[in-house]
Amino acid sequence: MERRQLIKLVIPSALVIIVSILTMKFSPSETLVPLPAPVSNLSNLSNTSGVEIIAEGLQAPRSIDISKDGRIFISEKRGSIRVVDTGTLLTEPVGDIKAENIGDAGLLGLTLHPNFTQNHLFYVYYTYSNSTGLFNKVLMLKESNNRIIDSKTILDGIPGDDYRDGGRIKFGPDGKLYVSTGDASIPELSQDLNSLSGKILRINEDGTVPQDNPFSNSPVFAYGFRNVQGLAWAPNSGALYSSDQGGAGNDEINLISPGKNYGWPHEECNSNNDDDNRYTPPLLCFNPSLEPSGIAFAFSNKLGYQNHLIVATLKGTHLRDIDFDSGSQNTILVGYGRIIDLVESEDGSIFVLTSNTDGRALPQQGDDKILRLTRS
Repeated sequence: MERRQLIKLVIPSALVIIVSILTMKFSPSETLVPLPAPVSNLSNLSNTSGVEIIAEGLQAPRSIDISKDGRIFISEKRGSIRVVDTGTLLTEPVGDIKAENIGDAGLLGLTLHPNFTQNHLFYVYYTYSNSTGLFNKVLMLKESNNRIIDSKTILDGIPGDDYRDGGRIKFGPDGKLYVSTGDASIPELSQDLNSLSGKILRINEDGTVPQDNPFSNSPVFAYGFRNVQGLAWAPNSGALYSSDQGGAGNDEINLISPGKNYGWPHEECNSNNDDDNRYTPPLLCFNPSLEPSGIAFAFSNKLGYQNHLIVATLKGTHLRDIDFDSGSQNTILVGYGRIIDLVESEDGSIFVLTSNTDGRALPQQGDDKILRLTRS
């Protein structure tokens, strides 16, 4: 074998081993769940035990959701909405949103209506600009035959910035739409109840404010956040959890209660020993930073993680399994670079979205990808 070919084989494998070692070093648990083993990008990934490539060639994807009809919807930061239909990533986007694709801003959140297969409605969160600056908004879209046929703005005026725009949107078990926003690089806005920055918002599917929100005539559900990137509801209790990215470390997993203040920028990870209980402390804090992004509870036990919280990490470059009952945390996926979002399908499989093509990583062959985790 020629020296140049040998180098091409050795270097990717070495990089994967290094990533795995670093992940284990910074994991609070020494236990590694053996699903799936890291692989080099020269292997046939689609045949790797426990992991299957569903689609590749995505450009800076941000969110993923799965319809009951089997279609997979993905947002790309540049503004494209992509669909995987009958196992194939369609060449033509469902639609293109005129998003400001700068820094971490752009087309961010995407979620399907709970009755999507009947009404074909879905929602996106994106950054745009006008003569006064950068802002974020939520659109309600309608599709037919994988093309957008109608759109309506249902929430607007969310302060935007090149960084810290939040952008995760999901429907809760109560049928309300929850929207996470960042502080738009102005930390004080997170404490201002008149601002939509640094909040978790709760609205009806048409954008109106629910009557039972904690603040009268306001979409604000909880506040005091820096940059919430994950929202998930526990299977048994229906309680809402979030992931919030800290400044220098101090990433948080929070249990969200209506009307509560989570401290940013005055407090991170309960650092100030809040004696007067003004701020709600996090359940978990990560130092050094893992940069947690999308989160999801496993409803099924198909993969052995029922009722566990699964966390996508960007800087941590792994999926993390958190069992709140036992207090254990385990690494369950390494070797694919930065991971930005995940979703559990109706059959219990976990679909994972990588994020290696946004300028913050060295893309692997075929990046970015949708992976499906299964038990082989």
